[in-house]
Amino acid sequence: MRKLILGAVLASASLLALTAQAESLAPADIKAGQQYVELPAPVPVAQPGKIEVVELFWYGCPHCYQFEPSINAWAGTLPEDVSFRRVPALFGGVWNAHGQLFLTLESMNIESKVHSAIFDAIHKDGKKLATPEEMAEFLATLGVDKDAFLKAYSSFNVKAQMEKAKKLAIAYQISGVPVMVVNGKYRFDLGSAGGPQNALQVADYLIERERTAQ
Repeated sequence: MRKLILGAVLASASLLALTAQAESLAPADIKAGQQYVELPAPVPVAQPGKIEVVELFWYGCPHCYQFEPSINAWAGTLPEDVSFRRVPALFGGVWNAHGQLFLTLESMNIESKVHSAIFDAIHKDGKKLATPEEMAEFLATLGVDKDAFLKAYSSFNVKAQMEKAKKLAIAYQISGVPVMVVNGKYRFDLGSAGGPQNALQVADYLIERERTAQ
């Protein structure tokens, strides 16, 4: 029960303003310390030479699920000089299991094909997907080979990626999800930005800021 309560708290951290009807932000309204914070030390990006946008998420987070249509549409319009990637937040328990699921699928180059179906399975169909076996059974219905998945799930490569994700969360100083980080320098969430659409406006603003600074 304690883990479930902790999960609910972390998933909702900094999101008290999420349900409010926020007004659209103008660039002049976006300020450090209000809509976003500047990290004390920049975090190296995965693709040097590109402006990186990271979304930290959890498959079990209802806010992340609600954010999916908006962020997917937005990510599909990003220019060539911007890279977008997801990083699972690992706060222990089922968070780690779901994070390992995501990183396994990523290592198999099939994450993009089943990502939405996993969110739907958890939030629409009530599946837990809390164990490798349960994950493998579900993924088999989507055409993913069970044995290949289970082998990848317990692989050294995926475990190494888990450690990297944990270190990123510490470096980004996150306490809940969904959270976005632009170019390893600026962190914000849906609550501080004033809602999903405003969060994407903040992302656009910070992307342009980084572009003009180069």
